[in-house]
Amino acid sequence: MTANSQQQEIYRAKLNLETSQIAWKELQRYFAGGVALAAADELDLVEVAYQVSADNSALIREWMEAGKFGKVSDEQAAVWYRDDAVLWAVVVSPWVLVQQARKQEQIC
Repeated sequence: MTANSQQQEIYRAKLNLETSQIAWKELQRYFAGGVALAAADELDLVEVAYQVSADNSALIREWMEAGKFGKVSDEQAAVWYRDDAVLWAVVVSPWVLVQQARKQEQIC
């Protein structure tokens, strides 16, 4: 393993430790500020956070064009608010990345 790949794995582990579950209602201010980004269920949130922090614009654009990543829509925010949803979240400043937690994962 090269020093660079070892640093990447350490950073991914750090992002994983900074990822936690939180109620959507606690994230409303970030949505209102336009900095809440949602990752589709099939994506790995930690990997998305890593790619955003690495500014991998080609992959991020690919996810966005496929509808798998982007700003949280008003409609999605309303559903999460209504359902009192619990999401996984991680901060990659200035962004707050979120992903719907599956029912069996919810700890709140």
